[in-house]
Amino acid sequence: MNPSQQHLPKPCPKRLFFFTPVLLFSLYYILTTIQTITISSPQFPHQSPPQLQEPSISHHSSLPQPSISHRSSLPEPSISHQSSPSENKSSSSYFPLCPKNFTNYLPCHDPSTARQYSIERHYRRERHCPNSAHEKIRCLVPKPSGYKTPFPWPDSRSYAWFRNVPFKKLAEFKKSQNWVRLEGGDRFVFPGGGTSFPGGVKDYVDVIMSVLPLASGSIRTVLDVGCGVASFGAFLLNYNILTMSIAPRDIHEAQVQFALERGLPAMLGVLSTYKLPYPSKSFDMVHCSRCLVNWTAYDGLYLMELDRVLRPDGYWVLSGPPVTSTVKSKNQKRGSKDLQKEMEKLNDVFTRLCWEKIAERYPVVIWRKPSNHFLCRQRLQKALKFPGFCSCSDPDAAWYTEMEPCITPLQDVNDTPKTILRKWPERLNHTPQRIKTGSIHGVTISSFKSDTNLWQRIVVYYDTKLKFLRNGKYRNIMDMNAGLGGFAAALFKYPMWVMNVVPFDLKPNTLGVVYDRGLIGTYMNWCEAFSTYPRTYDLIHANGVFSLYLDKCDIVDILLEMQRILRPEGAVIIRDHFERGHEPCKIRVNNYFNLRWVEYIKPALEDEYLAMLAKSQFGRLMHMGNHTFPVNFVHYLLSRQLVTDKKF
Repeated sequence: MNPSQQHLPKPCPKRLFFFTPVLLFSLYYILTTIQTITISSPQFPHQSPPQLQEPSISHHSSLPQPSISHRSSLPEPSISHQSSPSENKSSSSYFPLCPKNFTNYLPCHDPSTARQYSIERHYRRERHCPNSAHEKIRCLVPKPSGYKTPFPWPDSRSYAWFRNVPFKKLAEFKKSQNWVRLEGGDRFVFPGGGTSFPGGVKDYVDVIMSVLPLASGSIRTVLDVGCGVASFGAFLLNYNILTMSIAPRDIHEAQVQFALERGLPAMLGVLSTYKLPYPSKSFDMVHCSRCLVNWTAYDGLYLMELDRVLRPDGYWVLSGPPVTSTVKSKNQKRGSKDLQKEMEKLNDVFTRLCWEKIAERYPVVIWRKPSNHFLCRQRLQKALKFPGFCSCSDPDAAWYTEMEPCITPLQDVNDTPKTILRKWPERLNHTPQRIKTGSIHGVTISSFKSDTNLWQRIVVYYDTKLKFLRNGKYRNIMDMNAGLGGFAAALFKYPMWVMNVVPFDLKPNTLGVVYDRGLIGTYMNWCEAFSTYPRTYDLIHANGVFSLYLDKCDIVDILLEMQRILRPEGAVIIRDHFERGHEPCKIRVNNYFNLRWVEYIKPALEDEYLAMLAKSQFGRLMHMGNHTFPVNFVHYLLSRQLVTDKKF
């Protein structure tokens, strides 16, 4: 159905098709201190009925396997693991709280299991998720003792509560560089310093601005490798530049968690073995400030990966060794001759990539990627060390896909006129070139505009009926199934940013469109955990997620992951429906949940009295031990005939 034929959801329950009451029940007793908003789902022209099959990409195809049991060194908590269907059917127990040492649990970046993997190319810092049912831990990740509601934006850019991110190591180790300071024992202050700019990020960015047009709107999306606490990305917001800040979980404890606590886009990531989970030609600029990446290693493999995600005519900004070889700093531990040799090796890699050095102004050097490879082919085809162009038919494939020692080809000038990307904010709603050229199968200029208009109407509905966008409560937003990025685009006028997630195996692949609009996001498989810390998102938008993953993995694990990454008092919006023939099996659903609780939910929802629900047996279920589940939620719930003979 074309989005233009859709009608805006209305508060009348009888006209809505909603997710099964069973899912809402599980959501209530899983998600901690949240508001749950359940609304019907629009159809998108680029989304066909869910293809219920297993992902086709092998996660660990040719890499070294761990030599010992995956969770051998993890302390055994007294929590619920996966159980058999028969056990689920007869059991009415609830998921318990995880032990206190799981407060900052990272299922796919677990330090207790990382040492099982090879240190070569930092492979142990890649994603290593529990890969079988019995390895997945089913419990509710608790908040730390003394947790407080984070500072509202924009105060959060400068302050964070110590109890929310109780790590002193960065404040101690990076004290002279002004990354972060602990004041009064209960509050972190972010003065804007960094390893390359201990005096503050403003003067550092001013040097870059003397070369690059940061304020023009032509640079919108930036990738910051080895981001620290994301002070660089925080300052670029002054120029309407959106920065994806990435760093691994390493000795710089919780740097990504600090960034997200500040309300800044960030995720765990490392240049190691797999491609970064972003499509080709995504970022207008890539930045590295002493990011501890050996750029010349493996014949420049990591620079070839940056070349893949950098747009034509994009910029790469590097500071720290070896670019400081001409001006030796007092902290420099290597001699100028060694740094000069390293700089020569770096320049050699850029020559083979056809990049051009456009400026060298202490403390940065700036290179530029070519707009095409026409001259590059002629100049370097006979070069002995030329890495060659990649033969892969899909340069956007980047989920557990190993890096390749080759250059991602650009279209030659003789093949097509040079494409100039619109400046921000015009590019937000301008039809991307990928759609105009037919690269996104099934998405046309007309359907793109219809999708954009539909989400604008839906967001107006959210704001007027649910009244949660303008109150400043939500800053970090997760869209679990972003499609063309319409939801994020419609939130443009609000003080929030959106992590647009596109399932890696969903066809067509639309993440490139998201980036072309000046937005950011990542590939993901929701059968696994996201590369983030607990309590890092204020609002989760789940559009069509559960129907998409119904036969791929256990939906309960997806709900538990939502609980892990959602902040206390955060909110979830679920929009879903099932195509005829794809409804959840009655037996399967009954294996998970006891459906008698529908009898208690139904009258409360029909009469729309929250007090009824609070006094019901279901309401009493929400109190487990010392953990309280509030009942102040907005609800419009109806179910089609999915699991019972009754229609609610």
